[in-house]
Amino acid sequence: MSTTTTMDRPIKAPTFQGVSVRRRVSDLTARVLVTASVLVALVPLVWVLVTVIRKGLPALTSATWFTNSLNGLTAAAPGGGIYHALVGTILQGVVCAVISIPLGLAVAVYLVEYAGRSRLGRLTTFMVDILSGVPSIVAALFIFALWIVTFGFPKSAFAVSLSLVLLMVPVVIRSTEEMLRIVPQDLREASYALGVPKWKTIMRIVIPTALPGIITGVMLALARVLGETAPLLILVGYAPFINYNLFGGEMGSLPGVMVAEMNNPTPAGANRIWGAALTLILLIAVLNIAAKAIGHLSRVRK
Repeated sequence: MSTTTTMDRPIKAPTFQGVSVRRRVSDLTARVLVTASVLVALVPLVWVLVTVIRKGLPALTSATWFTNSLNGLTAAAPGGGIYHALVGTILQGVVCAVISIPLGLAVAVYLVEYAGRSRLGRLTTFMVDILSGVPSIVAALFIFALWIVTFGFPKSAFAVSLSLVLLMVPVVIRSTEEMLRIVPQDLREASYALGVPKWKTIMRIVIPTALPGIITGVMLALARVLGETAPLLILVGYAPFINYNLFGGEMGSLPGVMVAEMNNPTPAGANRIWGAALTLILLIAVLNIAAKAIGHLSRVRK
């Protein structure tokens, strides 16, 4: 006589119960609120872009906008260009990037790979947090007190770049630090297991893996500092002509054009203000596109 065990009995599949009405309503409400928040955030952004493009496009379509300066033009005289300001902005940004990027990368690597829970690491993190919230005018006043008053150097575009370094370094550190932290620890351990030194593991594995995100963060940090106005007002005067000397003399810049033309009530002044604003937006857009392209190429290469 055979006995039927529990294992021989067919197991009844659990019946699927539909999602409750309460959960559906909650999900729909969350979707509506998130979508509405995105639309509300996009309204001022699109509004600003449309306004700047509509009012600044006539200046950019001028034949002399990117080839001439404003030297010799009166306030009401039409024409001229933004060449001197574009050159000044790029020069100051390049000097700032040359100083900020290596310094920010080195500090980020130290915090992620070497600091651990050491007292110096905690102190460095605390100082980076403080520096991230320093207003641009405070950074400019610090450079003015140190570089100009204490050391006796004249006002110059190089002093502006130094103040921009104070604003760019914490952003580079934070973005690079986050990118390095998301690199899987297994990659480091596998490299150590093969006998590769730690410094070579960082240079050959960790940094290349995080390179696309690092490049994006660096470009965003540079785009952030290019539009600062306070360092220009405090550390160097505005010049409507071309000046390639970073260590002396006034120098034009895109924010400087907007500030200088604020007191110009003529249509020519308004045209230059909106044209400079649109040129600055395009310059920042080019940097962001370049960052995405470089990051994509780096990812494909790997």
